[in-house]
Amino acid sequence: MLLELRIENLLLIERAELRLGRGLNAITGETGAGKTVLAHSLDLIMGGKARPQIVRPGASEAYVEGVFKLPEGLLDEPELAEIAERLPPGETEIANEIVVGRRVSASGRTSAFLQGRSATAPELRALGSHLLAFFGQHEHRKLTLASAQLETLDGFAGAGQIERRRAYRDTHRRVDAIEEELARLRERQGARERDIDLLRFELEEIEEAQPDPAEEAELSPERERLRHAEALRGAASKALEAVDGGPDEGGASEALAQAESAVAAQEGVDPALDELGARVEALTVDARELANELRSYAEGIEGEPGRLVQVEERLEVLDRLKRKHGGSIEAVLAHAETCRERIEEIDGAGERSEELEAELAEASQRRAGLASEIGDARRSAASDLEDRVAAELEQLAMSGARLEVVLEPHPDGFGASGAETVELQVATNPGMPVSPLRDAASGGELSRVMLALAGQGARGGAATFVFDEIDAGIGGNTARAVGERLRALGAERQVLCITHLPQVASAADTHFRIEKDLGGDRATADVRSVDGDELVAEIVRMMGADRGDKTASKHARELLQAA
Repeated sequence: MLLELRIENLLLIERAELRLGRGLNAITGETGAGKTVLAHSLDLIMGGKARPQIVRPGASEAYVEGVFKLPEGLLDEPELAEIAERLPPGETEIANEIVVGRRVSASGRTSAFLQGRSATAPELRALGSHLLAFFGQHEHRKLTLASAQLETLDGFAGAGQIERRRAYRDTHRRVDAIEEELARLRERQGARERDIDLLRFELEEIEEAQPDPAEEAELSPERERLRHAEALRGAASKALEAVDGGPDEGGASEALAQAESAVAAQEGVDPALDELGARVEALTVDARELANELRSYAEGIEGEPGRLVQVEERLEVLDRLKRKHGGSIEAVLAHAETCRERIEEIDGAGERSEELEAELAEASQRRAGLASEIGDARRSAASDLEDRVAAELEQLAMSGARLEVVLEPHPDGFGASGAETVELQVATNPGMPVSPLRDAASGGELSRVMLALAGQGARGGAATFVFDEIDAGIGGNTARAVGERLRALGAERQVLCITHLPQVASAADTHFRIEKDLGGDRATADVRSVDGDELVAEIVRMMGADRGDKTASKHARELLQAA
């Protein structure tokens, strides 16, 4: 439901704010006053294109904003999920309202807003299709759309049909999801053997090598020792000679032994010398131990024959694995675990395919059953709808017009709404062949066909209907019939009607008048709500009488009371 409509600098309207009510809202005014500007403002906030020179002369930009009360659960619809995610959290749900805005610069550039946040025109169209439906000479001629015609027929078929469609839609999505997953599995099937062979080869290579970070830490310094064995052995031998002495002369160990002997000769005389003697003794022991260790090091530096070759070959194996799988032994081990997981996943793909095939068969069977039920209900409702709409059109100045509901198999077998497409075809004059509604009906005829359909219980679709030119070419009793049906439709949903007929305007629950002001440098248009005597005066004007005409005023009051 549209709660408020604000307009700034749109053609003749400098500033206007409409607080719309439930039921039927009529918009009237003299020819050229700017009634269609209101229709265009609604078209803009539904994502429609901005017409050239739509900005009021002298203004830098035009702005239109609508405040809507959202139908319950609307933002849960799958096609609106992305929009719902981008809205400010919590605000929309709490108020159950949404603000839709559109700005048009004098240069023609446009920008869109949802709840104060930047949006796109396609997003406005997606949301707007659930909020507003236009019927007239405007960009959004909803009834000419195949999906809207389908919803109209299904709405006429009753509440059970809506439930069947909901169940079908869920099942259809399930079938699509299973088919997509199966397609991915089958696409990988061709590369399955190649992939698993490669994974197993890489895993076997790693498992055979049994890489260990601790081993690598030990092997690297060992390789350096073995590569420099001769130099290391020479250094140890020289150090041993210095410590333990060579064949011809004593070394540090012998000198320390002599020092120890000299000090020991005076043991017990002076405590200070005794302490120094103990240190000499300790150094003598250390020197002997050092000599033994240097001797062992020099003798063992060569190790087992061929050890250097073994170490270098082992390190090369580890380096090759690191180069292939991440640069470290830890990365190599992680890759091995990934290989195990992927092998398990691929091995299980065949089993998963069998499960999906069974699920697909079950879901497809359920979808076919629901589609059959939906199709039967549509065929049953179609002929009755044709008869009843023809009778309604007779009362709406379209005598001899007839409607045909054409059901055709869906080109893909199954679509999002069933196994068939629906097209409403109409002959607007007796003896004329039927044609698709989008080709056969003018703006006014389209509006009256929609009105006839809506009167038969088609409850689905947008929350607010906007009718423009619905009264084109009619008057008298036909105009009264149109007004009565609009008012009846207003009992089910909000209706906005731009009209020039007093019979239609008098049926409204809320009435807005657009009045053009030619004073000043530029013409302007003012929009305001009227009731009481002002409303009577507006009906009188629409009847073509003067404001002070008592007979016309009496007739206007009678029209309002009769409504």
